[in-house]
Amino acid sequence: MLPTLIGLAIFYFWPVIQTAYYSFTSWGVFGGAEFVGLENWVDLLQSGEVPRALINTLAYTAMLLLGIPISIYVASLLNRPGLRFAAFYRVLYFAPFVSMPAAIALVWGMIFNSQYGILNQFLGIFGIPAVFWTSTEWVALIAIGIVGIWSSLGFNIIILGAGLRSISPEMYEAARIDGASNWRQLISITVPLLSPSIFFLTVLSVIHGMELFDLIFIMIGESNPIRSDTQSMVSLFYRQAFISNDKGTGAAIAILLMLIIGVLTAVQFAVQRRRARLD
Repeated sequence: MLPTLIGLAIFYFWPVIQTAYYSFTSWGVFGGAEFVGLENWVDLLQSGEVPRALINTLAYTAMLLLGIPISIYVASLLNRPGLRFAAFYRVLYFAPFVSMPAAIALVWGMIFNSQYGILNQFLGIFGIPAVFWTSTEWVALIAIGIVGIWSSLGFNIIILGAGLRSISPEMYEAARIDGASNWRQLISITVPLLSPSIFFLTVLSVIHGMELFDLIFIMIGESNPIRSDTQSMVSLFYRQAFISNDKGTGAAIAILLMLIIGVLTAVQFAVQRRRARLD
């Protein structure tokens, strides 16, 4: 285990320690860290940007979690016995997950474009006026959430599909004999037996959602008037550390985000252990 532990210490633990130290320092334009104590943290907590960025990040994370029930339903359809071209459908769903996030953001940015986007063109057929998808505050977050759900759907389906194939078909057959509908089978058999896979996807979705950056950076853009109203925690970190060149405050944001993710993950594990004891 020693080579693995050395690699973890060099590439994971030491950078975290360095970043934690830098959060108590102030950096000049040409480098040189000066210890300033809690000044960065006080400025960060007093800033109005942090609460808004955190709310935006949590809202996006919540939308990603909404994608898990959708994934369960789609995965159950793809695992129906006798479904033709099931492997082809899985490839189609999985393709967005392995695509470059920048490319996905560019394509969806064109789809959501208020002037020539195909979505507004489609809505115009029904007489619905054009929607400013990426330049209206909360609408932009919803648009980004839709892209996030779409791009993560394939990975969720693969994980849930593996769990579905481990469920004995005899359980569904017995339920059908007892008169259970397809919906009842989904609620009473599929979802409870998929709880380990659902928990795994929930943890990953929370971590992935809290790290939102690329979709906002490309779809919203730096010149957008709602940029500051839709930024995430990572966007705020990027702006402080690399645009404003305030690397001390940027390090503080990174540590704060790590602590928030750690707390959310710990809560999820605690809830899962409690559910396991009750079961």
